[in-house]
Amino acid sequence: MVKAIELNGLTKTYGSARGLVELSLSVDQGEVFGYLGPNGAGKSTTIRLLLDLIRPTTGTARVLGMDPRTDAVELHARIGYLAGDFVAPGRQRVGAALRFLAALRDGAGADRIDTLCERLELDQRKQISALSKGNRQKVGLVQAFMHEPELLILDEPTSGLDPLAQQTFLDMVAEAAAAGQTVFMSSHIMSEVEAVADRVAIIREGRLVALDTVAGLRADAVRDVEVRFTRAVDAAEFAALPGVADVGTEGATLRCQVTGSPDALLRVLAGHHVTGLLVTEPALEDLFHSYYTGEVDAA
Repeated sequence: MVKAIELNGLTKTYGSARGLVELSLSVDQGEVFGYLGPNGAGKSTTIRLLLDLIRPTTGTARVLGMDPRTDAVELHARIGYLAGDFVAPGRQRVGAALRFLAALRDGAGADRIDTLCERLELDQRKQISALSKGNRQKVGLVQAFMHEPELLILDEPTSGLDPLAQQTFLDMVAEAAAAGQTVFMSSHIMSEVEAVADRVAIIREGRLVALDTVAGLRADAVRDVEVRFTRAVDAAEFAALPGVADVGTEGATLRCQVTGSPDALLRVLAGHHVTGLLVTEPALEDLFHSYYTGEVDAA
């Protein structure tokens, strides 16, 4: 099957400044792909290269099996795009602007404008210049989703949205994926990516440092463990176990950190009478920070 997105050694430099460095990754059709990184990491640069808004210094990109440069017209008809700095003509009213954009696609999506605006609580009678940042973002979401594109490319899609609108957006992403659409979603908000993404890529200073499912990223992460026993235990019994660190005891309670498989710890625990066990899984946000700050070996 043709990949929705396939990047090979994609590099973009701006004079002496770094944009992307030999980025290689692929996104399957029907996948929700989260693309994480702080501002300036290279997320928007990647998206602009996918859409041929800028050209790579070296490397190649394929989108829906086509060349973003030579097949731009056909590709853009099959893509829904929300820019991180989305703007629309301020003098137009919301409904008129959305119907104008639908007309540029021969009317594709015009029949879904009312439904999407209602879901997002977006007043079509309002002039765009009078809208808040969040409501302008809703206009961008409607125009990206309304024609049910094969591929949605969304750059910081929830910027300015209130929590209710954010949840509506996540529902829309889940529905798009269920319908077989591909979603490539750039964000620095970890919780929203964790809620819907099949896989996650983490980018740091233009380089890919992690690519896996959320569960896969967590497999080698540090977990906080608290174990309660019927009687006090000796911390030394646990301190030398593989993958176990920061062991401490307080009465009949043991606290430690476990990296990777907890098998060794569980085998020792089996020799005691355990009354309680609490394992705290790291949030995706914690995983992101560990990769970005270099606490995890990205290699």
